[in-house]
Amino acid sequence: MRREGDIVLIYYEEHPAVFARIESIEPDIKRGWYHVTLMLLTIPTHSVTWILRESYIEGSTFEMGGMSMRLEEVKGVPAEKGEKHGNKAGKIIPFKKT
Repeated sequence: MRREGDIVLIYYEEHPAVFARIESIEPDIKRGWYHVTLMLLTIPTHSVTWILRESYIEGSTFEMGGMSMRLEEVKGVPAEKGEKHGNKAGKIIPFKKT
């Protein structure tokens, strides 16, 4: 299951709409349902809490207000060839006027 801190892309009517960070996932009273708090990465940011099934959190399509929605995991950028994952910092590219 997705975890707190994961970044997801929210699809609205099968079109990518907004990125969000999962702030918390708390169980609901109903078994198999969760309160998922998302920080929408907009300007300014907004927080929303949706009650979702585990399958919806994992990427299955669901409806909200009659509109289809879907959460898709955003994977990290892979390291450049020859770089190892871990504590090594990424490549720094300075801004220079030429």
